[in-house]
Amino acid sequence: MDLNDREPIFARITSVSQQTSPREVVERLDEAWYRGVSKRGRWMDLIGDYAGSERFVLDGESLLQHVLNDPLLALARESEPSFQILHALHSTEQFLNELIKRAAMLDIVFWAETRHLTIKTGADAFVTASRTLARTLILNHLVNHAEKFNVAIHFFESVRDEEWLMYQRRVRPMFVMVNDGGVLGEDSTLEAAQAVLVQRTFIFDILTQGVAVSLLNGMEFRDTKMFSFVFEQWFDPDARKKLPSKLWTISAHALGALEQLENTLRGDNALRSVDLENASTASLDDILTDFAASVSQPPQTPLFSEILYLFLLHCLLLPSLTLKERGRPLQELDESLSHFLLETFLPTAFFSLSSAISKTNTYVDVDSRVFVSLIHFMIKQASGHIQDVISPATFTRLSSIWSKSNRGPVHVLQLCQYHPLPETATTAAASAETDANKDDPPFALLPFHNEVFDSELASVHVAVADDADDLPPAQLEFSQGTAFSDTKHWHAHRRTILPKHLGGEAAKPQDAKQRRKALKRDQFAMASMQRLAATLTGASGALLEPMIISAVGTRSNKMLKEKPAQQHPKKKAAPLSKADKIRVENAKTKQDKEDIASAEWWHGHLAEMESGNMDRAQKQRYLENLFRSKKRDRGWLAVEMQLYSLDLKIREWIVDAAQEEPSVHDGYALSIMRTVKDLYDKSTMPSAALTILDAILTCLGFADYIPSFNAMVPDRTIVDRKLSFKFVKLLKSKSKQSRHIFMHITEHPARWQLRLFGEYMDRSMDSQYDPRVSFLPDAWQREVLDSLDADKSVLVVAPTSAGKTFISFYAMEKVLRGSDDGILVYVAPTKALVNQVAAEVYARFRKEMPGRNCWAVHTRDYKVHDPQNCQILVTVPEMLAIMLLSPVYARVWTPRIKRIVLDEIHTIGQQEGGSVWEQIILLSPCPIIGLSATIGEPEAFNTWLQSVQDAKGISHKFIQHPHRYSHLRKFFYLPRTPDKKFVFGGLDTYKPSAHMRFIHPVSTLSFGASVLPPDLAMEPLDLLRLYEALTSLKPGLDVDLESLDPAKFFPQDRLLKQKDILRYEAVMKAVLAKLIATSDATDPSSPVQRVIEKVQDPVLAKLDANVLNRPPKRTSFLGGILPLLADLNASGDLPALLFNFDRNDCEVMAKQISDRLKEAEAKWRDSSAEWTNKMNQWRKWQSEEKQRHRAAERLSKQKTDPDAPRETDSRSWESSFDPKDPSPQFSFAQLHAYAKEDLADEIGKLRRWTSTQGWVLDALWRGIGIHHAGMNKAYRNVVERLFRLGFLRVVIATGTLALGINAPTKTAVFCGDSPYLTALMYRQCSGRAGRRGYDLLGRVVFYGLSMDRVQRLILSRLPRLTGTFPLSSTLCLRLFSLLHGSDNSPFAQNAIKSILRLPQVSFGSDIGREQLLHHLRFSIEYLRRARLLDGEGSPINLFGVAAHLYYTEPSNLALVMLLQTGALHAICAQPSTIDARRDFIILMCHLFGRRYLPAAYTTSENLQELVRKSPSVVVLPGMQPMAQTLLAQHRDEILRIFTTYALSFARQNEGKFGQDNRLPLSGEMPTSSEEPSSSPLRTYLADTAIRPVARSAFIANSGLGDTFHSVQELARTVRRGVYLNEHAIPSIDRIVTPVGDAAQPFKLNAYLLDFYMHGQVAALATANGIRRGDVWYALQDFYLSLMSLRGDLEQLIIKMSKSAAAQADAGLDEDALDSGYQSGDSTDGVMQDDETLGQDAGIKRPSGVPGRGLGCL
Repeated sequence: MDLNDREPIFARITSVSQQTSPREVVERLDEAWYRGVSKRGRWMDLIGDYAGSERFVLDGESLLQHVLNDPLLALARESEPSFQILHALHSTEQFLNELIKRAAMLDIVFWAETRHLTIKTGADAFVTASRTLARTLILNHLVNHAEKFNVAIHFFESVRDEEWLMYQRRVRPMFVMVNDGGVLGEDSTLEAAQAVLVQRTFIFDILTQGVAVSLLNGMEFRDTKMFSFVFEQWFDPDARKKLPSKLWTISAHALGALEQLENTLRGDNALRSVDLENASTASLDDILTDFAASVSQPPQTPLFSEILYLFLLHCLLLPSLTLKERGRPLQELDESLSHFLLETFLPTAFFSLSSAISKTNTYVDVDSRVFVSLIHFMIKQASGHIQDVISPATFTRLSSIWSKSNRGPVHVLQLCQYHPLPETATTAAASAETDANKDDPPFALLPFHNEVFDSELASVHVAVADDADDLPPAQLEFSQGTAFSDTKHWHAHRRTILPKHLGGEAAKPQDAKQRRKALKRDQFAMASMQRLAATLTGASGALLEPMIISAVGTRSNKMLKEKPAQQHPKKKAAPLSKADKIRVENAKTKQDKEDIASAEWWHGHLAEMESGNMDRAQKQRYLENLFRSKKRDRGWLAVEMQLYSLDLKIREWIVDAAQEEPSVHDGYALSIMRTVKDLYDKSTMPSAALTILDAILTCLGFADYIPSFNAMVPDRTIVDRKLSFKFVKLLKSKSKQSRHIFMHITEHPARWQLRLFGEYMDRSMDSQYDPRVSFLPDAWQREVLDSLDADKSVLVVAPTSAGKTFISFYAMEKVLRGSDDGILVYVAPTKALVNQVAAEVYARFRKEMPGRNCWAVHTRDYKVHDPQNCQILVTVPEMLAIMLLSPVYARVWTPRIKRIVLDEIHTIGQQEGGSVWEQIILLSPCPIIGLSATIGEPEAFNTWLQSVQDAKGISHKFIQHPHRYSHLRKFFYLPRTPDKKFVFGGLDTYKPSAHMRFIHPVSTLSFGASVLPPDLAMEPLDLLRLYEALTSLKPGLDVDLESLDPAKFFPQDRLLKQKDILRYEAVMKAVLAKLIATSDATDPSSPVQRVIEKVQDPVLAKLDANVLNRPPKRTSFLGGILPLLADLNASGDLPALLFNFDRNDCEVMAKQISDRLKEAEAKWRDSSAEWTNKMNQWRKWQSEEKQRHRAAERLSKQKTDPDAPRETDSRSWESSFDPKDPSPQFSFAQLHAYAKEDLADEIGKLRRWTSTQGWVLDALWRGIGIHHAGMNKAYRNVVERLFRLGFLRVVIATGTLALGINAPTKTAVFCGDSPYLTALMYRQCSGRAGRRGYDLLGRVVFYGLSMDRVQRLILSRLPRLTGTFPLSSTLCLRLFSLLHGSDNSPFAQNAIKSILRLPQVSFGSDIGREQLLHHLRFSIEYLRRARLLDGEGSPINLFGVAAHLYYTEPSNLALVMLLQTGALHAICAQPSTIDARRDFIILMCHLFGRRYLPAAYTTSENLQELVRKSPSVVVLPGMQPMAQTLLAQHRDEILRIFTTYALSFARQNEGKFGQDNRLPLSGEMPTSSEEPSSSPLRTYLADTAIRPVARSAFIANSGLGDTFHSVQELARTVRRGVYLNEHAIPSIDRIVTPVGDAAQPFKLNAYLLDFYMHGQVAALATANGIRRGDVWYALQDFYLSLMSLRGDLEQLIIKMSKSAAAQADAGLDEDALDSGYQSGDSTDGVMQDDETLGQDAGIKRPSGVPGRGLGCL
């Protein structure tokens, strides 16, 4: 969470009195609170990037408002008597279906007090009555089908309702999706202001109850994502007290006034609250009878009974009508009759019917258009005999209802007399019918022929024109349709992609200066890579050793250093040759000499320790120094040294006065048992050591385990060697019983191990020797190896630290050893991970190939080595996608790819960049390796992945391993109370606090989990505590605990292993699941709650929930970070990664820590006598420099034992002392981990060559680093290296260190909440804790989060991956370029065919192949009409602009159109350069970098205030009128093309689809499916009905045919069976539509224009609401788009100028020019050439370009 936004900011509200109007209160509340909340709102993917699998609440009233406010819905319109409930039901289910198919977990909640925005209380009576009835009908429909929807529906009076609060405690919704009521306009009524005030109050209460809010109004469904603004929660029970109390009084009065007005309108038809339990089901006839009897006839309404009679008839007829019959135009009636219906009858009838229906849960169908048609028919027929036009059964029912309601006789014929049809009625009705049913004029597609695509598109039958005459001429022609050739670099268009030897152009000659510059750049890159590689370690914690692989053909591959001996059964050795025997003999002689030297070394030091001059503590320190010697690696010596350490420890225990105290006993026993286990793992063991170890086990109480210990390493060598010292005697000589009874553990060994030994248990999972790798792989790892050897694709899902790293490097080794030509591409999602992997490849492999490289790096910003001339390419997904779609690569590079590794493959589901991963998988020409630790529901994703591989003919294997290597222990760090001031006196004197509280995994169930997440893990100690809790509650639990007793459950003759614990955990989780299923989570006496109470931390248990759930304020939060780190340091839990997901906050926190350390240090130095003495000694030492120098010379001539231990360094401390350096007790740096001189050099370079702030560099000296994407790359590399080396022990980071980076830590700390802290990000970040090879246990600390949030994170489930519809128009265009430019290469053909033949094009949708092909054909039509493809599929003209800005679609295609129509030229041709530049920037801002502003933030009053206080205009002005007009025309053309697509596909598949008469979610048929009967009325209804082809029949219920007004409308209202993805169509609705339209609900942020105008970052943050940490990236993205456009246009003009000159020389017509357009890539960053536009000699303006041209760029 942004630290500036940690709590809501309440501006001072001017006095509020009882006379203040609701409108004024809304404005003041918005000004004081809601605008600030809106400004801080984040536009997010609600499922993928926020909620994941967490449950949220959909506000039922907001859902109804969303449905009823749809401008397409003919319901409650003031000017017409329409009530089309079928359309409303369809829209309701469609919206819910959109949520559910995106894996949304939701409940629908109705709060009665917020209904007034739904029913529009105070509006026209007809409007309010219509919306009231619609609300009742939809609500009943939802209740009746809730079980089918798998959605729970709840009803509460208000957010202060105790039942809601209980629901909230039980369900813990992640957020509430709600409308905010919008913004009050100048003409808003008093009632509208009152309703908005009630809604604002509702949102205020929700947020301060600790539940986040997302806006439903303006939400976008984009592919498989759903986007909206998220307002972060702030739990504060006293929040209302921070605003004037009269404000809440006025809000309450507003609600009361609305309810009183509603009751007045309803009259006797009072609203009845919904009672789900006691609701009854009544027949339609009973409800209509009740309705007819209760409806009261207003005075002076003589034909009321006749109209009511026909209304009842229409209600009886509707169930028998087909959906086709109900798609109707609104037929014209007599004006006075229409007025009567709108003003009198329908309001009265709707209120009465709503009241009658609310007594039951029955749905009653109403259709005003059928009702009006019935009246129209009866008047037209001029017959008063109803029985003549309806069936006898219907007439009988109608008569019965009328009779039971005690109504008098009716005379329908009077309608003809008093309200005859107007003369124009028949004509108008006929015209309406004709217009509604009229098909668009025939639309023939332009001719198209392509050999590869023709075969795939053969099943698509559409009308095709004979020629291309239908293609209108362009206003500004850029070429004569010359085919495009994609051969140039995107970012440096003067260079070809391929080198000369592969068919490209020769490189431009370099002068000496350029060569020196290039050499220096390469040297710097390699030096940086080498430094990075030097810090990387393998899984064991050892530095990596390079493997030398010779070029294939020499077959002399060998290791630079021999691999360590493997522990595995030896095969029978082959006879040795004479030379081998000599080598073995020489090796033995050398070993003997080394053994003798080692023995002499050890005996000498042993004598020193046993001389009597050292106590035990000194001996232990001396021995610790000896352990640093390399000699300790020798087998027997390592054992003897550890045995000596054991001897010291046991002797210390024997004399310890507190030897039997539990904590003391545990400490000694655990330490000794750990050493014993380590010794048994040694491969060489003196026989005397075995006797000692057996004795120790006997003394400790593990005598039964001795046989299993002795069998642990069956192939070890037992040497007959006596110990060099006398080990303490432990057993009696005769009885062999322990001499020290106190050593024996007092509990069962299994319990003791669960309690103390869990961290040190054997973690292997069926490990076995395998010659393919240098470690003992587990079973799942061997399965991976087998799959790679069989050239299969694999998807591996395993947690962090499980052991996935080796997979990629094994695949690399296979490729390197297999040939000199094969390529492996490693794809990583971030540049930081790319750098690390490249450094690891550099550290692991060496392969010398003349003129070629073993590896290369290619990102959007830089390259290392030649990506085309290497065997291992490390890159980001965007670059690989570009290369796979590059035609020239398709011929010579892509076919060489043997394997693609997709690391962190779960990022395929992210909003940004996910589609690129999908494209790589679809285009991949080889097997892939997918790696991830965090895929939700991986089986579903694997099913799609396997189908893709099957389509390519590649075998695929899915391998999942669910267990971490090390456990994670969670803690909650209690914030300090403001009254307790923290005084920091240094790390050396700091005493640990009690703020760090343990979180037992089971205690998180108090959050109200209904199921256990599959990855909820428990340590052995957690399981023991759980068993003890269950045992203590045994009488009240229905659980068999006897079998769970550790003494019975576990083996009795060996140490427990991790797999034993996993088996025990599974059983215990099954018990928990049973308790959860049978318990009420809200009942404190339930079994689950009682278990939770037993295992919960006692301090946390005593604290009030309000205290735990109230995050600290900003000052308290920042002030608590240093104490937190001091506590971690005191407990030995550093290094730590502190995660915060706001870049600016990371820097604020780091500066806070650094500044407080400096302040504390300065204060200590001022008052410390120790420091004063030290300074005096240092000054004295400086004055003795000459004597010191002479002494050093004499010392250098003396010979000393290099392995002799030293208590201190031989140099005096003064030699390295600098008073400017931080004092150790005020620094978190591990000083011995990195040389001071080297660090000074590193920081000096950063200070000299980067713009990194000085305080950031100074913080490095104190062991504090920052890591986020906004920091300088060189600085980030230094931070990563220093952290791995252990010098930096505190790094504050965003999620940049979460994705696979080799930055393991002991502790991961989550500092503050954020919407980006999702279930996925939590697992990624927490996975950093627990360094394999260093830590057996990782720690996760939560600080600054509410306890509810912490528990939600721990219990959260990973979201299911969702994909996108990958075949966009731009991708189609790039596929044609791939095919054409590669001369129909086999790769290009196979890639296209595999995509078009997939049974399921995306794993996030169920779109089949047939529809994909139809979509493709009409995308081709669009590209043809956009002049980007010719008739044979060759890219032409402005292809480059479209292709190189592919990631901005549809803006890239809109830009092409603006270029072709001359709009950009017209802007740049203005007389004023200033105006031209401004208009150009405004237009670009409408196309690129679009950011929305919440409506509440863009009110005229707020904008005036913002503009007054800042230089920003905040809201983006409209674009130039000509551009607006041209874009609108282009929008209409797109709509015409894809409307034809929908019509064509619907007609072609009408028989397959069947009737479109089922609702989208429930599948219910609300109408009859039978053919109409032959009554006159039914015949009339059938003949006059609208008959749409592409439009859904439910939408046609509102009188809509196949005429669509936007692509959004087309995609949203198309019939069942036709799938239209609005975002796969190049729709520019949102670009060109004015604000306020359904397609553009929000205004655009003018941050880019504002920065262009004033350049002030502070103004962007304060006025435009751009977070400071996001500013640079937001500007960079826009800059890259402009640079791509600049390079493209420069290239275009240069080429056209040359063409013009050549044609002039040849005497050709200057108008016949070829653009010669080439490619450029914005993703490669800035252009590499120094030339600027317009400076090249000989540039000539192309024909048709105005005089000022594009110079303004």
